[in-house]
Parts: sequence; C-alpha cells; structure tokens
Amino acid sequence: MTAFPNRPLAGILWMITTGMCFVAVTAFVKLLDGRVPPAESAFLRYVIGLVFLIPVWRDLMAVTLTKRQKSLFALRGLVHSLGVILWFFAMTRLPIAEVTAMNYLNPVYVTILAVFVLGEKLALRRALAVIAALAGALIILRPGFRELDIGHIAMLGTALFFAGSYLIAKIMSGEMRASMVVALLSITVTIGLAPFAIAVWVTPSWVDLGIIALVACFATAGHYTMTLAFAAAPVTVTQPATFLQLVWSVLVGVIFFAEPVDPWVILGGAVIMASVAFITWREAVLRKAKITPAVNETKT
Repeated sequence: MTAFPNRPLAGILWMITTGMCFVAVTAFVKLLDGRVPPAESAFLRYVIGLVFLIPVWRDLMAVTLTKRQKSLFALRGLVHSLGVILWFFAMTRLPIAEVTAMNYLNPVYVTILAVFVLGEKLALRRALAVIAALAGALIILRPGFRELDIGHIAMLGTALFFAGSYLIAKIMSGEMRASMVVALLSITVTIGLAPFAIAVWVTPSWVDLGIIALVACFATAGHYTMTLAFAAAPVTVTQPATFLQLVWSVLVGVIFFAEPVDPWVILGGAVIMASVAFITWREAVLRKAKITPAVNETKT
C-alpha cells in the first residue's frame, strides 16, 4: 500500500488549483473563437509545450525503446492526437461548462475499456456506477429533447480516444519512468498533429499565438499541480475536489462569454462525477491502488 503524507488539505488545495488551471485552458481556447483551426491550435499548443521538456531532454535522448514500445507510443500518439483535435473542435461549438461536464466521462470510458483491453473484472457495484455515469451523460445530452450539436459527438469521441491513451500509458508506466512516458507523449502528439495542422493551416496573429502559449502554460501547470495533489494525499481524497472545475466553468462561461447556466448540464456532471468518485473509492478499498484515473489525468 502506497504511503501518503498526512496532508489531505494540501492535496485538496492542489487539486482545486488544478481545476482552475484546466478551466483557464478551456477559456483561452474558447477565446480563440475559431480563428485558428482546431488541429492547428492543438499542434501549436504542443509545439510550444515542447519547451517544458528541456529539463528532461538529456534523459529522453538516452531512452532505448523496443519495437513493441515504439509501436505502443506511436499508437498512443495517434489516438491522443485525434482526441485533442476533437476536444479543440468541441470548444468551438459548445459552452465551457458542457465540455467540462462531458470530460468527466474519461475515467468511465477507461473503466469500460480496461475490461476488454486489460482483462479487468467489472464488479456489480462498478458496473452500476458506470451505468449511472452514462445516465449522467444522457442528462447532459438529452437526445430527443433538444437538437444535438456535432460538438457533442466530438466530446464523446474525445473521451474515448483519451481513455485509449490512458490505457496505453498504464501499460508503459510499468516499464519506464512516468516523466519519460509524458515526454514521449508530447513528442508523438506533436508529430501526429502536424499533418492535420498543415492541411488546414492559416497564419495566426501574434495575439492568437500568445493565447495558445497561455494554453500550453496553464495545461503544463495543471498537470504539475495535479502531480503535487497526488503526492500529498490519496486520489480518493483529491478526486471529489475535481467537481469544483464544473463550478469554475459555469462562472467563467457566464461572466466572460455570456453563456447561460444549464441546470441539466450541472446535474448530469454531478451524476457522472459522483459515479467516478465511487469507482475510485471502491478500487482504493478493494485493491489498495488507483485504477481509475482522475478526471483531468487524460486531459490535453
């Protein structure tokens, strides 16, 4: 059993900060207002993000990969690239709160895929939690009661691709250091996004480049503070704090983008988040280890 320092408050505060960072990411992407195509925006975000790999560049150059590992990292780069493109596209179509609420589906998809890919067992309680989470997604989408946007389909695809990316990372994390897994993801995704970006390339303004740079900075900061949260306290303590991200998203959407508050989105997000928290708690109790990733763990 992994021992954590007795700093639950610190873990919660770091996770709250993580949520704020990722809401800032969504807000700045929303601020682009489609002026830069989604694939190009995502590509530039990752190109700028390569700067943060400088401290580990020497270690990265010393890494030797087997043919199998190369194939897995290439596959992860592809599926993550597709997920990032769909996420950036969804941000041009949907309110910030709606994207945030649907992003909670990522760990649920991981739980489902782990059954088929990794052979994990889906106990009755976990199965019921998954069903509840999917019900939460239906509350958000409300098919038949409103016209669905292509952005909703994009977000469903985003969660699926990110779940696949996480499962590959889980396999590779047992074979090499986490910092190298993250660094290789950044490189492979940058390469994977390049052809999509070139196909739709428009010359961005300096203002838009500045916004994308802020996206890269806040995304990196969010992953760093999330790591600090996990180091300070068990995920069962920090996971519930991720729900506050939906609160920040609603406030940012209302104040800065004049987006109306949709109570169905909040309700659906709450149902999904409660399901994810239950799945995480059950795994911690039964296996004394974290199986389900935190909501933001597969994020851009």
